[in-house]
Amino acid sequence: QAQLVEHGGGSVQAGETLRLSCKWSSRTFSTYAMAWFRQAPGKERELVAAIDWVGYKTRYADSLKTRAFISKDNAKKELTLQMNSLNSEDTAVYYCAAAEDYNPFQRGEVWGQGTQVTVSS
Repeated sequence: QAQLVEHGGGSVQAGETLRLSCKWSSRTFSTYAMAWFRQAPGKERELVAAIDWVGYKTRYADSLKTRAFISKDNAKKELTLQMNSLNSEDTAVYYCAAAEDYNPFQRGEVWGQGTQVTVSS
């Protein structure tokens, strides 16, 4: 079964930069749009950033577009997310996801298990 595995979560100091990666072993996700979502305690899951299957088109949550950067490397089978200037509101579980459609992000969704990111001041 195709799987997505996130790496890079943990505790981060406010103001620092976060880098998450998501790797897959199946060729399937190389032809899928992919995205990062996050869910903070007591809140609904929200889209952080999405990227098309080639890795050319990207879109971001309005509140994060100046601090986040998503990239996809099909040769390495890796999706990455970099976020700068972290603050306490970035504390959440971050999920990697794949879907057949880029915008809206839908159809055949597959989710990673999630990785906890905790920002401390």
